[in-house]
Amino acid sequence: MPTTLALAGVHARANLLETLRIPIAVIGTAVFPALALVFFVVPNAERMGPAAATQAVISLAVFSLCVGSLFNFGLTIAEAREKPWDPYLRTLPASGAARILGHLVATGGLSLVSLVPLIAIGALLTPAEAELWRIALGLGVLALASLPFMLMGVAIGFSMPVKAAIAVIQVLFFALAFGGGLFVPPAAFPAWLDAISHALPTRHAREVVIWAVQGGEAPLWALLGSLAWTLGLGILSLLLFRRDEGRRFR
Repeated sequence: MPTTLALAGVHARANLLETLRIPIAVIGTAVFPALALVFFVVPNAERMGPAAATQAVISLAVFSLCVGSLFNFGLTIAEAREKPWDPYLRTLPASGAARILGHLVATGGLSLVSLVPLIAIGALLTPAEAELWRIALGLGVLALASLPFMLMGVAIGFSMPVKAAIAVIQVLFFALAFGGGLFVPPAAFPAWLDAISHALPTRHAREVVIWAVQGGEAPLWALLGSLAWTLGLGILSLLLFRRDEGRRFR
């Protein structure tokens, strides 16, 4: 009997092949954050110091994974639930954890690869700077810190139809991005908004990746917050998967 991890690998490989068959989907994921950097950060690069420019690049990297996760997971899963292939997959002896892990590995891996143009432009056209081992550490931390966004997309995909998922994701990603300090530095927030921001997964991801890339005191509140979001949304995703299975196939 294959293990859950082995089945997750099979699902991840199938998801990757399905995505790579439409190259524009991969190209679009990589171009979007790079264009945001070119239009919003590069024009102001001369007035920014290395620290501020590095944090701007990190914020857009978090934004890229947040948006990519919500749209890719939410819409892909919601759309799949409306096709005959998904009911067939549910008849196979694979757990919900294997399918969710497969989605996380495939889409998460592509999202990380899409950051290459963003990092290259940040290094060439802005004063952003970091040691190579810090960049590698930051990417690893970013992959872990983006789990709440991926699981949030999974929960949306398993809880509503495509049209509703599009509307919810559009509102959610803007609120999370702005509230998490990905468009405007949190230092410019009023006190009430900063208090709300401290509870958002985007703010947690931004702070822990900045710590990984630039060093300094570890933001324990952000690490614990990100862990809490991951556990809570992971449990919610599994519950929604099982509820959906019972509702459709009982």
